[in-house]
Amino acid sequence: MRRSGINQDNRMTKKSIDTSTEEKIKEAARVVFTSKGYAATKVRDIAAEADINLALVNYYFRSKEKLFELIMAETIQKLFDKIQPIIYNESTTLTEKLEDIVDHYLELLLENPDLPLFVVNEIMSGSNKLPQMTNNGKLFLNSHFAKQIMALGQEGKIKFHPLNIMMNLIGMMVFPFLARPLVLRSGALKPEEFRKIIEERKKLIPLWIVSIINL
Repeated sequence: MRRSGINQDNRMTKKSIDTSTEEKIKEAARVVFTSKGYAATKVRDIAAEADINLALVNYYFRSKEKLFELIMAETIQKLFDKIQPIIYNESTTLTEKLEDIVDHYLELLLENPDLPLFVVNEIMSGSNKLPQMTNNGKLFLNSHFAKQIMALGQEGKIKFHPLNIMMNLIGMMVFPFLARPLVLRSGALKPEEFRKIIEERKKLIPLWIVSIINL
């Protein structure tokens, strides 16, 4: 009976070690992917950041691509989990919602600058790895945020579907990160200057969107 208890303890300890090691690798990968970009990152860079053997990274995640896909999928879900309470909050104004959405979204993109390119590649390839994006698109159309946009859209001179606003909003946030590799390689901006511009956009984008809605 005691032997069974020892075996169970050993299994629990191994599971705890596995979970801890996996999280350590993922956190190291986030740091390296963010600083070097996906293309320039090597598995050995991730292993060095995590301070573990290179073979362990391959054992847990098989390849850099698999690790990157997992991190990006988790990041997308994390974003939607934060955005959903904002767009369904009936006690905040449209401007307040826009400010919160933009702040959360741009901060997450600063932490994961390769995320937009990953999503675009997945969509263009016809991948089914991002089903939550479709589901959350439906959630947006049923949200209080969409209703507020619709109401203002009906009051203006030009009638429009709320998805037009959402697509403009996403474009304003995402495009700078799609252009980021080219901008940095050309020397037009340094990384710290790019971050400063994104911080400015946190204030500007809500103003731009409200101006569009109020046409």
